[in-house]
Amino acid sequence: MSENREQNYEGVFDTNIGFGTRPAVIVIDFVNAYTTKGASFFGQGVVDAVDHSVPLLAAARTAKVPIIYTKVLYHPSGMDGGLFVKKVPALRALVAGEPLAEIDSKITPEPEDLVIVKNYPSCFFGTTLQSTLMGLGIDTLVLIGCSTSGCVRAAAIDAIQYGYRVIVPRECAGDRHDAPHDANLFDINAKYGDVVPKAKVIDYFQELG
Repeated sequence: MSENREQNYEGVFDTNIGFGTRPAVIVIDFVNAYTTKGASFFGQGVVDAVDHSVPLLAAARTAKVPIIYTKVLYHPSGMDGGLFVKKVPALRALVAGEPLAEIDSKITPEPEDLVIVKNYPSCFFGTTLQSTLMGLGIDTLVLIGCSTSGCVRAAAIDAIQYGYRVIVPRECAGDRHDAPHDANLFDINAKYGDVVPKAKVIDYFQELG
């Protein structure tokens, strides 16, 4: 019998990084385009992830953990989307004033939260995120959002390359389909960070508080 993926990775891609002492939560692209039925990017997995994120964000706020949201906005011409909007033309709908481009109302940012606009998958690329995190002395990034196979994965890769501990609460990341979602959580956990239960992150925040 051939080995399964866990057996194949065992002993090579199964090390835990763990939590640091100064976390921030990055809420990646939890916008209405992913949570509105009938919208091009809709995924029930994203809706579920938003629901799971509500208590996690509440715990982060209680512990005074910085929360940074990201969302995607393009010029109506699409000129700032480069080849990305050519590859995924539906992204062109995410422009200022479009309700689908706004963050889901279940997790609306608070006045103290930062909202960063991005144009490409990684929230680090072409934004002020890295400078902001350095200024805050952050060492751990709790990544929640969508999609797991796209922008969450891209953020995880860049985050470890910038020297951050990457934590992904399993229930708080979502995608349009279970197959890429599960495969990318597996890969993130193997190579870029720790994929852990939401409850473990909430416990961590409570210990900080």
